[in-house]
Amino acid sequence: MPRKTTNQREEEILKELQRAGGSCRIGFLSKQLHVSYETIRRNIRTLEDAHIVRKVHGGVHLIENFDEAPLQSRMDTHAIVKERLALAVAQNINNGDSIFMDIGSTTAFVASALRDHTDLFVVTNSAFVAYTLASRNNNRVFLAGGELRPHDGGAFGAEAMDLIQRLSVQFAILSVGAINAEAGFMLHDLQEANLSEIAAQNAQVRIAVADSGKFNKRAPVSLKGKIKFSVLYTDAQPSGPIVDMLKSNEIDLAVVE
Repeated sequence: MPRKTTNQREEEILKELQRAGGSCRIGFLSKQLHVSYETIRRNIRTLEDAHIVRKVHGGVHLIENFDEAPLQSRMDTHAIVKERLALAVAQNINNGDSIFMDIGSTTAFVASALRDHTDLFVVTNSAFVAYTLASRNNNRVFLAGGELRPHDGGAFGAEAMDLIQRLSVQFAILSVGAINAEAGFMLHDLQEANLSEIAAQNAQVRIAVADSGKFNKRAPVSLKGKIKFSVLYTDAQPSGPIVDMLKSNEIDLAVVE
C-alpha cells in the first residue's frame, strides 16, 4: 500500500528510519537531514496520525513492515562505488578458485566482475549470480535449490542450506545491510543471515563487501558471534569506533578509494 505522506521531508524521514533498521532518535534524524528538532517533531506527528510511525521518548519507530528494496533497485544505488569494490574483490580471485556468493546487490557486481575468469567453482543461492557465471569459461556453478524469491531471485529453505552445507569453498563473498561499532555486521533478513552463517562456516576466507553508506546504520539481524569475517572491502575509511571493532575481531580492512 502507498504511504500516506504529505511532503518530501516525511519521505526523507522514512528513508532514514529504514536505513537505521526501523527506529532511531529524534536527534539522529535532525542531524542527518540538517533540520531542527521541531521540524522533525512536526513531521513525525503527521506520520504518527497516519499510523506509519510511533513516537517514543526521544525517538521514533516504524509501525509498518518494510523489506529491503528489490535487487535491481539496490544495484542502481551507488552503482559506480559497488562496481569499483567488485573489481577490487575480483582481482584477488584467481582462475580455478572456489567461491560462495550470496544474493546481495554488491555481490551481483562481483559476479559481473568475474565474467572473464575461468574454471571457477561457484556455489550460490542467487539466480543472478548463477546466470552471470554459468555456461562460460569452463565454470562449474551450483545453484542452491528451493523456491526463488520474486524480489531478489534468492533461494532459501532446507534444500538451499543442504547444498551449501555440503560444499566447501575457498572464499565466501557476503554482503551486509549495516555496519556499526556496537553490533558489528547486520542484515535485513533472517533467512539470509542463517544461510550466510552456514556458507561462512564452510569457507576458508570470509569477505564482506559494503559501501560506506552502510556505516553507522542498523538492521534487524546481527551477525555478531555468527560469522568471523576475514576482510571488509569498502570505499571509504570508517569512523574510529568501527575501525576499533574491526581490529578487535581481527578483520582486515581494504579501502578501495
